[in-house]
Amino acid sequence: MDVNSILGEAKRLKASDVHFIPGIKPELRINRDLIALEQYSPISKEDILEVYDFFLKGNVDKDAFYREHKVLDTSAEFDGIRLRVNISCSDNLPVITTRLIRNELPTYEELGVPDIVRRMTNQPQGLILVTGKTNSGKSTTLNALINYINDNENKKILTLESPVEYKHKCKKSIIVQKEVGIGGDVPAYSIGTKNSLREDCDILIIGEIRDKETMEAAIETAESGHLVIGTLHTKSCAETVDRMINFYDVGDQSQIKYLIASLLKLVISQRLIKNKRGTLSLVPEVMVVDNVVSGLIRKEKLTTSEIEDAIQSGSNNGSIGLINSLAKLFVDDIITLDQAKAQVEEKNIEVLNRTIMQMRLKKEDENQGQNSYNQYQ
Repeated sequence: MDVNSILGEAKRLKASDVHFIPGIKPELRINRDLIALEQYSPISKEDILEVYDFFLKGNVDKDAFYREHKVLDTSAEFDGIRLRVNISCSDNLPVITTRLIRNELPTYEELGVPDIVRRMTNQPQGLILVTGKTNSGKSTTLNALINYINDNENKKILTLESPVEYKHKCKKSIIVQKEVGIGGDVPAYSIGTKNSLREDCDILIIGEIRDKETMEAAIETAESGHLVIGTLHTKSCAETVDRMINFYDVGDQSQIKYLIASLLKLVISQRLIKNKRGTLSLVPEVMVVDNVVSGLIRKEKLTTSEIEDAIQSGSNNGSIGLINSLAKLFVDDIITLDQAKAQVEEKNIEVLNRTIMQMRLKKEDENQGQNSYNQYQ
């Protein structure tokens, strides 16, 4: 099994992932589509064990962990690019998914991340969350923000990642990157987060907040005067707040609501949609935590619909509703109306239609104004 050749083909075709699954040919993920590499034979039992050995490179600890737990996250390198490797088990054989991490880190402008997100990283302390489902570009956004801070500010940035994807070089800032997991620099996110208090960092980056222990450590770090930027697997800003609160027992939720209301500064929830050009476009929802949102978080009975309404009507403070983002992409002829409608609940379709109409009228007025100006000139 020529793994190097397959990875080389994936790199050439700009694939995001490679799938090694026994019984079928190697598959590439390119702009959300799965494409089989027809020039290769289906992967045999012997082949998949070769691929397994290729990525583990004789690491006894990682091999022992996989054999006990039947799952392993690890990292590797190929031809100058980093790989994020997941090994799971099916029919008692390894199934291997490899994510290719590009060396060329795009700027937040190229990604389509709203400027308010960059500006909020100037906060001296607090909590900023980048959220979204799997494969929504959270890690890329996170690293683009790190790169921006590194270019412009004199800070110590500590990152906890599983695995480390982009390797940052120190510029104006000092950057210490730690890999979380078996055979890594720190065994768990919660341990790394707690220890960050003793490492004199200004900004802590948490690759994934996945449990109560890590959330508690993140809140403690933010409360002690640090800026904490982390990710959560949630599909909206409102759901993110709900998830944070539900990490805690009911008896503790009242107290934690006050902490979240005072420490949480901003949430960006992002989605990636395949656009008319066949590439992916970012659909951001941004919640700036102002007095209105803080008040909603503190309420005894929190409803996600109230938070969604506050985001949708909070454009003056930099908040951006999901519906606004979808409407703009449609009005700018980047996605279809059906694609936009597929991203919202049925009850919000009418709101989407009204928002599109308002944006179209505004765009027409701006174009007419520009034409009148040009004629006058």
